[in-house]
Amino acid sequence: MFKFQGADILSVNQFDHASIEYLFTIADTMQPYAHRKKRTRVLDGAILGNLFFEPSTRTRVSFGTAFNLLGGHVRETVGLSSSALAKGESLYDTARVLSSYSDIIAMRHPDSGSVAEFAEGSRVPVINGGDGANEHPTQALLDLYTISKEQSSHGKTIDGMHIAMVGDLKYGRTVHSLSKLLSLYKNIKFTFIAPDELAMPSYIIDIVDKAGHQYEITEQLEGNLDADIVYQTRIQQERFPSEEEANKYRGKFRLNQAIYTQHCKSNTVIMHPLPRDSRADANELDNDMNQNPNLAIFRQADNGVLVRMALFATTLGVESILKDHECDVIWHSQKANLGL
Repeated sequence: MFKFQGADILSVNQFDHASIEYLFTIADTMQPYAHRKKRTRVLDGAILGNLFFEPSTRTRVSFGTAFNLLGGHVRETVGLSSSALAKGESLYDTARVLSSYSDIIAMRHPDSGSVAEFAEGSRVPVINGGDGANEHPTQALLDLYTISKEQSSHGKTIDGMHIAMVGDLKYGRTVHSLSKLLSLYKNIKFTFIAPDELAMPSYIIDIVDKAGHQYEITEQLEGNLDADIVYQTRIQQERFPSEEEANKYRGKFRLNQAIYTQHCKSNTVIMHPLPRDSRADANELDNDMNQNPNLAIFRQADNGVLVRMALFATTLGVESILKDHECDVIWHSQKANLGL
């Protein structure tokens, strides 16, 4: 099993099945802290360097929230233009300096391989929050955790499931990482739905194929959504050479309640890594799906805090002493007493 303590978390390739199950067990124990029923100060005095050199909302904030909920403190750098990297400083030098101010670092950068390069100079563990079109390992882990929970709620497991991945599968790093993790399980059926120009990269198909899973590649949305999970991705405009090029595909695969009713199973779970593009010319996941109980996108985002808490706890080696540092959440208890 992968040894978490002291390790960099750079790629889903680091994990085996046993490691994932262990991490998810720890994520389950984070529920009372995430729901403010209890607080743990296990990381009191520890500092997270939250370095996001590419735009982010959920990932950046959930990393910070996860660390705070474990009792730690967060220091942030946002944007390349506001960092010394804009002055020509190397990733190695930045890592050597900033890691001396932190106990662990979460980092996002627009260039593939950049987080691994940064980790070479870091004196503390580094967690990859997304490196260009390459990987997004923590998103893949929270996606897999969500799939496990959603399948369980329907009396099913990940083994033997059918997942349809829809949209920009070429540049969508979340589906690359998720496909790798799913390949560690048994008898998965994959349906990859995308325009030919945005099809899943061949190296991901090879991983799925060599693991013995079934797969189908199609451009057709209708007739291919009768899956346990439909995982939709937005057009990754920031990865295209121009906005004009991205606009060719925007809105090509829209999912709304009418399409869901006609083509999905009654309990098909809808996932999306967010943000979903709600602009009129895209509207990839319609707001009329918001009341559908099988829309899991917000449960998915909530699970990101649990999984990132688990990663911090295991990487810093404190997962076994969480309860030793528990205390009441005073403001939350007071709020309940007041009936608010």
